[in-house]
Amino acid sequence: MSPQSERRSLWRSYLEFPLIWKLAIALVAGLAAGLALNALGGAAWAGPVRQVLEVLGQIFLRLLQMLVFPLIISTLIAGVSSVTPQRLGRIGFKVFLFYLVTSAFAITVGLLLALAVSPGAGLSMPGDGEEAAERPPLSETLLNIVPENPFQALVDGNVLAIMLVAIVFGLALTFMTGSDDERVRGLGLFLRRGVDGAVELVFLVIRGVLQYAPVGVFALIAGVMADTGVAAILPLAKLTGVVYLAIALQIGIYVLLLLAFRANVGRFFAAAKDPMVTAFVTRSSSGTLPVSSRAAERMGVHEGVYGFSLPLGATINMDGTAIYVGAATVFVANIAGVDLTIGQILTVVAVGVLASVGTAGVPGAGLIMLSMTVTSTGLPMAPVALVAGIDAILDMARTMCNVTGDLTGTRIIAGTEKGMLKDPDAPPEPQDAAEEGEAGARPGDGQGGTPEPKGASASEAGGSAEGADKGGTA
Repeated sequence: MSPQSERRSLWRSYLEFPLIWKLAIALVAGLAAGLALNALGGAAWAGPVRQVLEVLGQIFLRLLQMLVFPLIISTLIAGVSSVTPQRLGRIGFKVFLFYLVTSAFAITVGLLLALAVSPGAGLSMPGDGEEAAERPPLSETLLNIVPENPFQALVDGNVLAIMLVAIVFGLALTFMTGSDDERVRGLGLFLRRGVDGAVELVFLVIRGVLQYAPVGVFALIAGVMADTGVAAILPLAKLTGVVYLAIALQIGIYVLLLLAFRANVGRFFAAAKDPMVTAFVTRSSSGTLPVSSRAAERMGVHEGVYGFSLPLGATINMDGTAIYVGAATVFVANIAGVDLTIGQILTVVAVGVLASVGTAGVPGAGLIMLSMTVTSTGLPMAPVALVAGIDAILDMARTMCNVTGDLTGTRIIAGTEKGMLKDPDAPPEPQDAAEEGEAGARPGDGQGGTPEPKGASASEAGGSAEGADKGGTA
């Protein structure tokens, strides 16, 4: 084998190696290298090595920041425009409202629990870290959500303003594609294809950046450990504990909601356990859709509900990721020595909820959402690399929470609509049996029953196709 072919083979092997293991190896190697540098800090070669690590780590942080606005604009327009006015009727409104409310509650739980524990307290970033920006008053923050100039908002890094612009354009595109005017509808469909292409382009860039993530994680973890020694391990363990505890509390809230709507909790979890385990292992909410659809059928939910709610949930419902974003933002603020103001906390909640529309199926979505939130609150980006080192551990639990939230909303909403929930123990009628046979064939194709929103398909292209090998998803 020629040297060039051998190099190509090694590169292919690196690309095909699961990202979760690459990040785990980078984390362990970074811890070991950093502790070694900490112990040999007086050596002549230690200074140049730290400088190299600093450059490699900063490249990773800059790549993350580079992706924030292209991801917001493309996926938010695609996510909003995927819900047509015809489908956003009574059931659609209930589903959408349930997902947004539970996401807001979840990120609040993560924030409050992290504020009580302060997982990053006592840890500081090495070197001359970027200082947190001074935040304007709450009234000015709310006013700045409506930009005078969208392009200036891009230059200024105004995340909420760009989100508002993307939502407005997404809604306008929705009405264009549903217009009775053939010319307007044709232009809308043309623009929608362009948006879908932009989403795929962003996904491709994200996958490329994630291949560099192990290098960046290794460099930044090693730099932190070189300056702090073993002091960095306890804060990371505390952050992991906060996220898992908050997710357990969120699942407890789902149980209370099911009881409030007189659902059989035992039967719910008997059906939901398969998609919950699948989501935990694969770290892909979009890839779990076929399993979630079968679970909804076993609960007795009509195809007309779960065929809409589950694909939409895989696109916009990110309760577990919202918890992670809230807790990790407090972790970053602790390291930066910043006490979050009420305005910053409200900004975290708003960004977490709005960013969930369209990014749930993106590989590495949680890390990108955290970058969005950190940018919007004016906090330094450097501590994000610490979170990236344990992202796979957090991703498993938060993806399970995302899928559980989808199924909870599906079951509750089906129970509020006449004829949309049947007794799963009752023998099916001949016509129902035939319909179930057809529905059983569809979820396996990733369609979730009825034709799903196109945005969900884009999410699956980034989520289920990549799966755990590409860093999973929310």
